Amino acid sequence: MTPADAVPAGPAPAPASVVRALLPLVSAEARAEATASATGAAVEPADLEQAVWLRLLERLAGEGPPPDPAGWVRSTVRGEARRARRTVRHERPYRDDSAPDPGGCPERLALGAAERRALRAAVDRLPGRCARLLAALLAPSDPTYREIAGKLGMSQGSLGPIRSRCLGCLRRMLAAEVAAPELRGKGR
Repeated sequence: MTPADAVPAGPAPAPASVVRALLPLVSAEARAEATASATGAAVEPADLEQAVWLRLLERLAGEGPPPDPAGWVRSTVRGEARRARRTVRHERPYRDDSAPDPGGCPERLALGAAERRALRAAVDRLPGRCARLLAALLAPSDPTYREIAGKLGMSQGSLGPIRSRCLGCLRRMLAAEVAAPELRGKGR
Protein backbone atom coordinates (compact mmCIF):
# COMPACT_ATOMS: atom_id res chain seq x y z
CA MET A 1 0.00 0.00 0.00
CA THR A 2 1.54 3.34 -1.06
CA PRO A 3 0.90 6.60 0.81
CA ALA A 4 -1.18 7.79 -2.15
CA ASP A 5 -3.49 4.79 -1.68
CA ALA A 6 -3.62 5.31 2.09
CA VAL A 7 -5.74 8.47 1.85
CA PRO A 8 -9.34 7.26 1.85
CA ALA A 9 -11.47 8.05 -1.20
CA GLY A 10 -15.01 9.35 -1.01
CA PRO A 11 -16.06 12.07 1.42
CA ALA A 12 -13.31 14.35 2.67
CA PRO A 13 -11.19 12.43 5.20
CA ALA A 14 -10.38 13.88 8.58
CA PRO A 15 -7.12 15.84 8.66
CA ALA A 16 -5.70 13.41 11.22
CA SER A 17 -6.11 10.44 8.88
CA VAL A 18 -4.48 12.33 6.00
CA VAL A 19 -1.56 13.33 8.23
CA ARG A 20 -1.13 9.74 9.47
CA ALA A 21 -1.21 8.41 5.92
CA LEU A 22 1.31 10.93 4.58
CA LEU A 23 3.69 11.06 7.56
CA PRO A 24 6.24 8.52 6.24
CA LEU A 25 6.26 10.06 2.76
CA VAL A 26 6.66 13.65 4.01
CA SER A 27 9.52 12.62 6.32
CA ALA A 28 11.31 10.67 3.58
CA GLU A 29 10.88 13.40 0.97
CA ALA A 30 12.06 16.13 3.38
CA ARG A 31 15.17 14.12 4.32
CA ALA A 32 15.92 13.38 0.66
CA GLU A 33 15.48 16.99 -0.41
CA ALA A 34 17.58 18.30 2.50
CA THR A 35 20.34 15.83 1.56
CA ALA A 36 20.11 16.81 -2.10
CA SER A 37 20.48 20.48 -1.21
CA ALA A 38 23.63 19.89 0.86
CA THR A 39 25.73 21.20 -2.00
CA GLY A 40 24.04 24.62 -1.80
CA ALA A 41 22.45 26.43 1.10
CA ALA A 42 21.60 24.21 4.06
CA VAL A 43 17.96 23.23 4.56
CA GLU A 44 16.89 21.32 7.65
CA PRO A 45 14.59 18.31 7.09
CA ALA A 46 12.51 19.28 10.14
CA ASP A 47 11.95 22.76 8.72
CA LEU A 48 10.84 21.30 5.39
CA GLU A 49 8.45 18.90 7.13
CA GLN A 50 6.97 21.71 9.19
CA ALA A 51 6.41 23.86 6.07
CA VAL A 52 4.78 20.95 4.18
CA TRP A 53 2.42 20.19 7.06
CA LEU A 54 1.42 23.83 7.16
CA ARG A 55 0.71 23.82 3.41
CA LEU A 56 -1.28 20.59 3.77
CA LEU A 57 -3.43 21.99 6.58
CA GLU A 58 -4.05 25.13 4.53
CA ARG A 59 -5.08 22.98 1.58
CA LEU A 60 -7.34 20.74 3.70
CA ALA A 61 -9.07 23.82 5.10
CA GLY A 62 -9.64 25.26 1.63
CA GLU A 63 -9.76 22.78 -1.23
CA GLY A 64 -9.68 19.46 0.60
CA PRO A 65 -7.15 16.66 0.17
CA PRO A 66 -5.07 16.63 -3.02
CA PRO A 67 -6.19 14.15 -5.71
CA ASP A 68 -2.64 12.75 -5.98
CA PRO A 69 -1.26 13.00 -2.41
CA ALA A 70 2.15 11.50 -3.23
CA GLY A 71 2.70 13.86 -6.15
CA TRP A 72 1.46 16.80 -4.13
CA VAL A 73 3.88 15.98 -1.28
CA ARG A 74 6.84 15.67 -3.66
CA SER A 75 6.14 18.96 -5.44
CA THR A 76 5.40 20.80 -2.19
CA VAL A 77 8.62 19.56 -0.53
CA ARG A 78 10.65 20.66 -3.55
CA GLY A 79 8.91 24.03 -3.64
CA GLU A 80 9.43 24.64 0.07
CA ALA A 81 13.10 23.60 -0.24
CA ARG A 82 13.60 26.11 -3.07
CA ARG A 83 11.94 28.83 -0.99
CA ALA A 84 14.07 27.97 2.05
CA ARG A 85 17.29 27.99 0.01
CA ARG A 86 16.42 31.41 -1.43
CA THR A 87 15.75 32.71 2.07
CA VAL A 88 19.04 31.33 3.40
CA ARG A 89 21.00 32.85 0.50
CA HIS A 90 19.60 36.30 1.28
CA GLU A 91 19.88 36.05 5.06
CA ARG A 92 22.37 38.47 6.60
CA PRO A 93 23.16 39.21 10.24
CA TYR A 94 21.70 42.46 11.52
CA ARG A 95 24.16 45.22 12.24
CA ASP A 96 23.04 48.73 13.12
CA ASP A 97 25.77 51.02 11.81
CA SER A 98 23.63 54.12 12.26
CA ALA A 99 23.53 53.83 16.07
CA PRO A 100 25.59 56.50 17.84
CA ASP A 101 28.83 55.27 19.32
CA PRO A 102 28.57 55.46 23.11
CA GLY A 103 32.37 55.25 23.41
CA GLY A 104 32.77 58.98 23.95
CA CYS A 105 30.54 59.20 27.02
CA PRO A 106 31.51 57.35 30.22
CA GLU A 107 28.02 57.77 31.65
CA ARG A 108 26.42 56.06 28.66
CA LEU A 109 28.96 53.27 28.87
CA ALA A 110 28.21 52.72 32.55
CA LEU A 111 24.44 52.83 32.03
CA GLY A 112 24.66 50.50 29.02
CA ALA A 113 26.78 48.01 30.96
CA ALA A 114 24.35 48.11 33.90
CA GLU A 115 21.38 47.56 31.57
CA ARG A 116 23.12 44.62 29.87
CA ARG A 117 23.94 43.06 33.26
CA ALA A 118 20.32 43.48 34.41
CA LEU A 119 19.02 41.97 31.16
CA ARG A 120 21.44 39.02 31.35
CA ALA A 121 20.47 38.40 34.99
CA ALA A 122 16.77 38.45 34.06
CA VAL A 123 17.36 36.10 31.11
CA ASP A 124 19.27 33.70 33.38
CA ARG A 125 16.23 33.51 35.68
CA LEU A 126 13.90 32.40 32.86
CA PRO A 127 12.68 28.80 32.93
CA GLY A 128 13.95 25.95 30.72
CA ARG A 129 14.97 26.54 27.16
CA CYS A 130 13.94 30.21 27.22
CA ALA A 131 17.15 31.13 29.04
CA ARG A 132 19.29 29.24 26.50
CA LEU A 133 17.44 30.64 23.50
CA LEU A 134 17.50 34.28 24.59
CA ALA A 135 21.15 33.99 25.69
CA ALA A 136 21.96 32.70 22.20
CA LEU A 137 20.03 35.58 20.62
CA LEU A 138 21.95 38.08 22.79
CA ALA A 139 25.35 36.59 21.95
CA PRO A 140 27.91 39.22 20.92
CA SER A 141 28.71 37.27 17.74
CA ASP A 142 25.16 38.03 16.45
CA PRO A 143 24.41 34.49 15.18
CA THR A 144 21.79 33.81 12.51
CA TYR A 145 18.67 31.77 13.25
CA ARG A 146 20.24 28.85 11.39
CA GLU A 147 23.31 28.95 13.67
CA ILE A 148 21.18 29.24 16.80
CA ALA A 149 18.94 26.36 15.70
CA GLY A 150 22.00 24.17 15.10
CA LYS A 151 23.55 25.09 18.44
CA LEU A 152 20.34 24.40 20.40
CA GLY A 153 19.27 21.36 18.35
CA MET A 154 15.94 22.94 17.41
CA SER A 155 14.08 23.45 14.16
CA GLN A 156 14.79 26.85 12.66
CA GLY A 157 11.08 27.34 11.99
CA SER A 158 10.31 26.91 15.69
CA LEU A 159 12.69 29.63 16.87
CA GLY A 160 10.36 32.56 16.09
CA PRO A 161 7.32 31.26 17.98
CA ILE A 162 9.44 30.05 20.91
CA ARG A 163 11.32 33.39 20.99
CA SER A 164 7.98 35.21 21.09
CA ARG A 165 6.75 33.11 24.03
CA CYS A 166 10.07 33.56 25.86
CA LEU A 167 10.02 37.34 25.36
CA GLY A 168 6.47 37.40 26.70
CA CYS A 169 7.61 35.46 29.75
CA LEU A 170 10.55 37.87 30.23
CA ARG A 171 8.21 40.86 29.82
CA ARG A 172 5.80 39.53 32.47
CA MET A 173 8.66 38.73 34.84
CA LEU A 174 10.19 42.20 34.48
CA ALA A 175 6.79 43.93 34.77
CA ALA A 176 6.26 42.22 38.12
CA GLU A 177 9.64 43.51 39.33
CA VAL A 178 9.24 47.11 38.17
CA ALA A 179 6.62 49.26 39.89
CA ALA A 180 4.13 50.90 37.57
CA PRO A 181 4.63 54.67 37.34
CA GLU A 182 2.11 56.78 39.23
CA LEU A 183 -0.30 58.95 37.30
CA ARG A 184 0.70 62.60 37.21
CA GLY A 185 -1.54 65.58 37.02
CA LYS A 186 -5.12 65.88 38.09
CA GLY A 187 -6.95 62.75 39.09
CA ARG A 188 -10.46 62.14 37.92
